[in-house]
Amino acid sequence: MKVRSILVSQPEPSTTKSPYFELAEKNSVKIDFRPFIQVEGVSAKEFRQTRIQILSHTGVIFTSRTAIDHFFRISQELRLTVPDSMKYFCISEATAFYLQKYIVYRKRKIFYADGRFSDLVNVMKKHKDEKFLVPLSDIHKQEIPELLDKEGYKYTKAILYRTVSSDLSDLADVNYDVLVFFSPSGIKSLFQNFPDFKQNDTRIACFGPTTAQAVREAGLRLDIEAPTAQAPSMTMALDQYIKKNNK
Repeated sequence: MKVRSILVSQPEPSTTKSPYFELAEKNSVKIDFRPFIQVEGVSAKEFRQTRIQILSHTGVIFTSRTAIDHFFRISQELRLTVPDSMKYFCISEATAFYLQKYIVYRKRKIFYADGRFSDLVNVMKKHKDEKFLVPLSDIHKQEIPELLDKEGYKYTKAILYRTVSSDLSDLADVNYDVLVFFSPSGIKSLFQNFPDFKQNDTRIACFGPTTAQAVREAGLRLDIEAPTAQAPSMTMALDQYIKKNNK
């Protein structure tokens, strides 16, 4: 069966050079973008109930830009002044640079890893005596607390934001040949919005093993999977599938 339309369950790319736009033009297919999930901040009232004292920590571990946004949002809502002495440990250089949105970068103690949490844990070894705060989503990788526990760090997990399903009711009468998912939360959102969803001829594409597992556990047929040796990216996997089926 030919592919003429694709719905990608992510925000539309901000750059015109996205491989999705190239894919659409090259194969003459329509690609729409719609986030199936969204991030919602925990309120100051809710955070107070956790009794976590932000200023009793001497270092903050950031695994994403979203974590940075919500750390400074909650600090502002609680009217806290984060001291200049606070140390920041970031998953990557790009995440570290994002701190410039909130602090004078060159005046602070900022450390970063190569994008892997295991590398960040190694970077932190010179700062064993710090008491770390880890801002996270309600859905986060278990690797984070596991590695911190294994190395014996003193830390507090702070759930500052949560992943919730988007309202997709306006898509009820829209049919796509392919739906593309990037997380188990996206699959959950599909069924929360459309409890009676039947796959029929709709092809399901997904990125990552945990998403693939969620697709299968939901009783759906997985037609396009990435990353693989032949298709390290989602767009490459889609391109290969379209070429094969749109002959």
